[in-house]
Amino acid sequence: MKREQDEAPLDADVDGGSGPGESGPEASTGDTNAAAGAVEAVEAVANAAQDAVTNAAQDIGAFIRSQRVAAKVSLRQLAERAGVSNPYLSQIERGLRKPSADVLAQIAKGLRVSAEVLYVRAGILEERPASPVRDALIADDSINERQKQMLLEIYESFRKENATESNGHE
Repeated sequence: MKREQDEAPLDADVDGGSGPGESGPEASTGDTNAAAGAVEAVEAVANAAQDAVTNAAQDIGAFIRSQRVAAKVSLRQLAERAGVSNPYLSQIERGLRKPSADVLAQIAKGLRVSAEVLYVRAGILEERPASPVRDALIADDSINERQKQMLLEIYESFRKENATESNGHE
């Protein structure tokens, strides 16, 4: 009888029991289930992240295609204007590839749209609140991308300065 009592605590340690009242196969099964649940949770998060990347790639690709079609530019013409290969641009449009910020800027230039619009669509930048001044600057075809960015930065700095001054005087 004494021998059985001496072995019980040893068995509990081997089975992975973690505390009083938790010994034997039940505790081991509980730990295994918890570990399996944790693995499943990690896999679910990984799958969700992969789905988000795939959806973002498809979204930006579909948006680029719609802009290209609206501008009546062929895939080959846009690839040439943007300085990317025709097959690569096709893969972007079909959502098979997610372009870098540099490639998006080149495509934006080829489409004559704001790079910021593509960055927001691709999830690189957060969308800013609507502003008639911003919208007008972005839509203006008479100035280039660099000039638009400079004007937008100046405009934003004035807005921040005025907001700081108005908050300081209250």
